[in-house]
Amino acid sequence: MENQTLKKLYEEYGFSEKTITLVKEVEQEIKPIINNIDEIAQINSIKVLQAFQQNNISDMHFNSTTGYGYGDIGRDTTEKVFAQIFKAEDSLVRGQFISGTHALTVTLFGLLRPGDTLLSITGKPYDTLDEVIGIVDNPSSLKSFGVKFEQIDLKNNDFDYETIQEKLKNKKIKVIEIQRSKGYSTRKSILIEQIEKVIKYIREVDKDVIIMIDNCYCEFVGTQEPIEVGADIVVGSLIKNLGGGIAPNGAYVAGRKDLITLVAERLTAPGEGKEVGPSLGITKSLLQGLFMAPTVVASSLKTAVFASKCLEKLGFDVEPKWNMPRADIVQTINFNDKEKLIKYCQGIQMGSPIDSNSIPEPWDMPGYTDQVIMAAGAFTQGSSIELSCDGPIRPPYTAFMQGGLTYEYGKLGVMKAIENII
Repeated sequence: MENQTLKKLYEEYGFSEKTITLVKEVEQEIKPIINNIDEIAQINSIKVLQAFQQNNISDMHFNSTTGYGYGDIGRDTTEKVFAQIFKAEDSLVRGQFISGTHALTVTLFGLLRPGDTLLSITGKPYDTLDEVIGIVDNPSSLKSFGVKFEQIDLKNNDFDYETIQEKLKNKKIKVIEIQRSKGYSTRKSILIEQIEKVIKYIREVDKDVIIMIDNCYCEFVGTQEPIEVGADIVVGSLIKNLGGGIAPNGAYVAGRKDLITLVAERLTAPGEGKEVGPSLGITKSLLQGLFMAPTVVASSLKTAVFASKCLEKLGFDVEPKWNMPRADIVQTINFNDKEKLIKYCQGIQMGSPIDSNSIPEPWDMPGYTDQVIMAAGAFTQGSSIELSCDGPIRPPYTAFMQGGLTYEYGKLGVMKAIENII
C-alpha cells in the first residue's frame, strides 16, 4: 500500500517510470553502504555528546555579547567543545569568519612571514585561493608580502613522496598545506589513512615544518580527524559539515595552541587575539549545528552514494564510485557535455526548497577564473551542506555535488536532476 502511495506521489511530482524504476533498484543495491554510514554517524554522535556533557553546556552559554565581546563564556566554551572533538590543544570558532576561504586566508597570513615558503603537496589549491596565494596577481596576496609558494602534484592519486623528500631536504619550508577535498579538480579526495602516512613521512625529514590541513567537506565523514594523525592545524567552514545546516555563517581553526594564538591575532589584533569577538547571538546556532552535524553529514553521504550509483547506471563517469571509501561529501559526475552539466545543476535547483523556480546559468563568479554554474536552493546562502551542485564551464564538464540535510530531500533533488537530463 505504502509503495503504491509513494509511486503515485512520485508520478504527481513529475518523475517518469524510468526514474522511479532506477531509484528502486539503486536503493536495494546501496543498503550495505548506507548501514556503514549510519554506524560512523553513531560513533561521531557519541564524540559530540561527550564534548557537550564534559564541558557542561547549558542555557547560559547561549547568551549573546556585542561590542568587544569580552568574557563571552558561550564563545569560549564552544571553542573548548570544538578542540575536544578534534583532540586539539585549542580552537578558534567565530562568526567573524565569512567562509572557509576566509578562515584559510587568515590562517595562512597568521602563520607565514615575508621570505617564508608555503608548499602545497596536493597540487594547486582550490580556485578561490589563487588570489590569496598570488597564483593570480593581487596586490593583497601572500606573494605581494614576499611569501613564496610551491606545489607538488599528486602522483596516481597519492602523495609524491620522493619529490616531497627532495623539496624538504633542499629548501626550508615553513608551512605544508594539504587540501583533502578535490576542489574543482578531477583527482580523488584524500583519505585520512593517506594523511597519516604522509605526515609520518614528513616528520622523518623535517620535524618542525607546520602541517596545515584544509578540512572543508571532510569533517565526520570518517571517525578520525587530521589532528589525531599528527597534523598541526586544521581549518574548515561552518556552512559545510560541522554547521549541520543550522549555523548561519562562520568557520573554525583547531590545532596547536601557539598556532591558534597566531591565527586569532590575525583575525582580530595583536595583543587581543581570542579575548575579543562578540558572539552576536549565534552561539546557540553553532552548538546546535555541531550537535546535528554527524546525522546531517551522514545524510549528505547517503545522498552522494545514491547519486553515484544512479549516474553510473545511466552511463556517466562518477567519482567516487558508490561502493568506494569516501574522504568528503563531494560527488563528481563527468558529463563531457556542457549542456548536460548545466541541465543537471538546473535540476538540482528545481529540487530545492528555496528558489526552486529560479534557473541558474553560468556566470563570472568572484574568485574563479572560469565561468561557474551554481545550484544552491539553500536556507543559508552558499551552504554546501545543504544540497548544492556546481561546476566550472570547462572540459570535462564536471558537476561537483554535495550536501543534503536529510537523505529523503537529497534523494528527491537528485531524482529531479536525473529527470532533467533524461
